Amino acid sequence: MTSPDERPDRPEHRERPEHPEHPGRAAARAVPQPNAVVGVGLIVVAADGRVLLGQAHDGRWELPGGKVDPGEGFEQAAARELAEETALRVAPEAIDVFAVQIAADPAEVTRLTAAAVTHTAEGAATVTEPHKIVRWQWFGPAEFPSALYAPSAAVLRAWRPELTSLPPVPSYDYLTLTGGS
Repeated sequence: MTSPDERPDRPEHRERPEHPEHPGRAAARAVPQPNAVVGVGLIVVAADGRVLLGQAHDGRWELPGGKVDPGEGFEQAAARELAEETALRVAPEAIDVFAVQIAADPAEVTRLTAAAVTHTAEGAATVTEPHKIVRWQWFGPAEFPSALYAPSAAVLRAWRPELTSLPPVPSYDYLTLTGGS
């Protein structure tokens, strides 16, 4: 009888196939290479219903957000990015992830974006990264500018699909059970 550590069906005990160019040597295991960007777009809703957008140097507008760091959850990344980009503060527990989106453009790197919303950000929006953002401005949902960064437009469309003025952005949207309010 073999112990669990000696079982031939365990990955470390399986024989690897022979290397096609070097008979008698095992083929090296293929190691997958990273091929995606994982980020979060945060809709910050003020008490009057307006939404915060930042204008980049190229004229396009975007939501606060950015890449998820190793070991972070979407909510933690959203709170960190909001503070870094705007000086606004929100607890990760006050952020609702309502969708996960995969960009549908096969010519681009795979982009996975968590769509999130909060109604409890505190402070005044300030440009803290002037090399990225020219200004932060609050917009009513009917006033969103047409020049939106594609991932931000996709997040806003998932949040409020009835806003037909938003530019179409092909994406695969996976809505969470909690929904974005």
